[in-house]
Amino acid sequence: MSFPWFRMGLLLGLCISLLLGGSWAVDRGNFKTCDQSAFCKRQRALKPGQSPYRALLDTLELSDSRLTLQLINDNNKVHLLLELYRLQGNITRVKINELKPLKPRYEVPDVLVGDQPTEPLSVLSQDDNGVVLSLGAESQRLIVSARPFRLDIMEGPEVLLSLNSRGLLAFEHLRLRKDTAISTESNKTIQYGGKDKEEDGLWEETFKTHTDSKPNGPTSISLDFSLPGVEHVYGIPEHADNLKLKTTDGGEPYRLYNLDVFQYELYNPMALYGAVPVMLAHNAQRTMGIFWLNAAETWVDISSNTAGKTVFGKMLDFVQGSSETPQTDVRWISESGIIDVFIMLGPKPSDVFSQYASLTGTQSFPPLAGLGYHQCRWNYNDQDDVKAVDQGFDQHDIPYDFIWLDIEHTDGKRYFTWDPEKFPQPKEMLHGIKDKRRKMVAIVDPHIKVDSGYKIHSEIRARDLYVKNKDGGDYEGWCWPGNSGYPDFTNPEMRAWWASMFAYDKYEGSMENLYTWNDMNEPSVFNGPEVTMYKDAMHGKWEHRDVHNLYGLYVQHMATTDGLIQRSGGTERPFVLTRAFFAGSQRYGAVWTGDNAAEWDHLKISIPMCLSLGLVGISLCGADVGGFFKSPSAELLVRWYQTGAYQPFFRAHAHLDTPRREPWLFGPENTALIRDAIRQRYTLLPYWYQQFYQAHKTGQPVMRPLWVEYPKDTATFTIDDEFLIGQDLLVHPVTEEGARGVTAYLPGQGEVWYDVHTFQKHNGAQNLYIPVTMSSIPVFQRGGSIVPRKVRVRRSSDCMENDPYTLYVALSPQRVAVGELYIDDGHTFNFQTKKEFIHRSLTFANNALASRNLFPESNFSTDSWIEKVLILGASKPNKVTLQMDETSVEFEFEASMSVLTLRKPGMNAGADWTVVLQ
Repeated sequence: MSFPWFRMGLLLGLCISLLLGGSWAVDRGNFKTCDQSAFCKRQRALKPGQSPYRALLDTLELSDSRLTLQLINDNNKVHLLLELYRLQGNITRVKINELKPLKPRYEVPDVLVGDQPTEPLSVLSQDDNGVVLSLGAESQRLIVSARPFRLDIMEGPEVLLSLNSRGLLAFEHLRLRKDTAISTESNKTIQYGGKDKEEDGLWEETFKTHTDSKPNGPTSISLDFSLPGVEHVYGIPEHADNLKLKTTDGGEPYRLYNLDVFQYELYNPMALYGAVPVMLAHNAQRTMGIFWLNAAETWVDISSNTAGKTVFGKMLDFVQGSSETPQTDVRWISESGIIDVFIMLGPKPSDVFSQYASLTGTQSFPPLAGLGYHQCRWNYNDQDDVKAVDQGFDQHDIPYDFIWLDIEHTDGKRYFTWDPEKFPQPKEMLHGIKDKRRKMVAIVDPHIKVDSGYKIHSEIRARDLYVKNKDGGDYEGWCWPGNSGYPDFTNPEMRAWWASMFAYDKYEGSMENLYTWNDMNEPSVFNGPEVTMYKDAMHGKWEHRDVHNLYGLYVQHMATTDGLIQRSGGTERPFVLTRAFFAGSQRYGAVWTGDNAAEWDHLKISIPMCLSLGLVGISLCGADVGGFFKSPSAELLVRWYQTGAYQPFFRAHAHLDTPRREPWLFGPENTALIRDAIRQRYTLLPYWYQQFYQAHKTGQPVMRPLWVEYPKDTATFTIDDEFLIGQDLLVHPVTEEGARGVTAYLPGQGEVWYDVHTFQKHNGAQNLYIPVTMSSIPVFQRGGSIVPRKVRVRRSSDCMENDPYTLYVALSPQRVAVGELYIDDGHTFNFQTKKEFIHRSLTFANNALASRNLFPESNFSTDSWIEKVLILGASKPNKVTLQMDETSVEFEFEASMSVLTLRKPGMNAGADWTVVLQ
């Protein structure tokens, strides 16, 4: 939640009144454009052309693991050091830093998972013009051109990717205030510290009333990448925009700078709450990725030689034999740090996901309850309100797993506390929820009320662990409590202390079924520049400008998540939600798309926003169901529940000044529709859980664009109004007001897809018009798949632990039907530490359905059994037998839909078994 201009008391009320009476929309004047960001404007003024950088080939040194080479800028004679690494898994790492900086430049820590194993590089040839290196793969080579400096990665005769081919490498070296340098545009000497150049923001920059002192002067970096043959690029979240990234020529670049953006606009490249500097490039032949490891403010420009061409224009090119190869050019610009880029060469989408996971880790494996339904509001008023809402779900037969408390549950916005009047007995409240096998999330924000009587503040100050201002005092700014301090989470000591505060004996009133939500962790500072922290604030020896995009990761991940794990002695999996994030955040929890609005376009944009996050490793993503701001119509609310039920993180949330909107408050008919959507989510929990286990093991996204599974089908490349869950379920939510039908694209030549509600079979590689009513959620199961469900829905996922499974077997003329079943205790790390899990392969081939153990060394048992099997696209058998004891299995056959139902076969879900159709 974010109202940056709120203060306290009457001012808070006045601003709410003004906001409710007027139009809610982002005030763009609070946030910089590229022209208002001095380094972006300066770098963007540099146009493609001859690069001033030259490789000094006589400085080349090659060891088993890396190549080093000096570069020189012929305009200012500054030397840079280039390092090249070939990493295992078809990844090339390129680092460029000053050879001899005046002081160290910031290199991002804590994001990469351990040391990256390398493979040897070898020189294939060298002359005065450059060096050709072998990249290990048989036909892959890296060419270093000397004058001007350029890198080309090739496979056979094909250029896969080029660096500095447009000459936009620019590295602003550290200098003394009165240093001189040569202007690359005019070739004249200028005094960077002189008064005549102050307007360039080299040593000081003012935005609105805020002045950034820039004690280190200009430190920005830039590098361009060219991608021949590529028209489609994706990623670099977070932006409220389409899945396919747009070209930025003539407009604003995409910005990566974690910000608290009130009522964000859609379909523009403005920065939002999180920043993952990873871009994927895709065509029908190959998928590649670029990971720009830099935590400073970053802008990304995208240009294309096919931008603006109509479909007819492209067809005309083809007919006329145009030889122009499509190409996308990408330029990264960051304010500080070094160039540290990982080029992930695929070639398949799944390879890129694995490559990125090898660098930054995989999605954390959430507790099963975290995949259930979450009920949240700013704020549930008191313990009686919580109890009434909890009872409301039971009265209306709607399951849920978590109820959430926002900032008002605290004692005066002092986190780790409870309001003594509204929540006087938090443990009693938590016990009441626990008795129903449910859980709670309470918010803990990273701004600390400056109050000498507040123990959290007093201890952080006593330990000297707050972020400092440029003059060495504790940095303070305004947030929800009023005057606030900001803990320096970049400091391991601060993170360790914060983690210790979640211990049951320190976090008074907490219990094992209380989990945590970190909001406002961009960090949000209501009276700061762009509603965030001054860039010249200090984290130890580093400026905030260097670490800004890391702050949220440190708060949520290396502090809060560690705290929840430690409080259980390392046995229980945590659940933590964060608003701000960076590369690597997937290792620790969930994210959501921030303060959206109850508008149809915000419902639509939730799909590409979560798809973009999944592409860069963050699978546990969702949007506030119903919209945080404003009040949804009954139709919009129902459609949002239907959409959210098929997105990874499923939470309803609303602003405190919106009317209450618990699922039963919109009349019996809408209550029934919402109930059905939530119950559909619960029946699919076994499949969701299996998908998250796979994401945790492999890095593959759970919610994924169609092109990920159908990479050669160009019709899928721009689709972002439908998506896949894993490989086997395709969802096309209804996101248009008053819709009477939707058109879904079913991919795959020769594939078949089954409507999961009617079991009607449809062929792939077609656009299918689907008539819809208010009860419709168009979902299809891929032929050749087996999806496990639990159709007995209870009040929470925990209550369904030992319930039986129903298997949905969808047959295909093209392939054997396969699926998996994964079971563990749902909440501990025992699956990892003790191998306590069941992981089984399910196959249907030659009229036999079989279950086999994928991991014989695992050790777990379950009371669940197989209660029913539905085989879609089947023929009627004469009999069905369970092979292990030759007992007959009862069955029914629906000839009109070719659906065979096996009833009560009764096998234990963890056993080997085969059912034979004869």
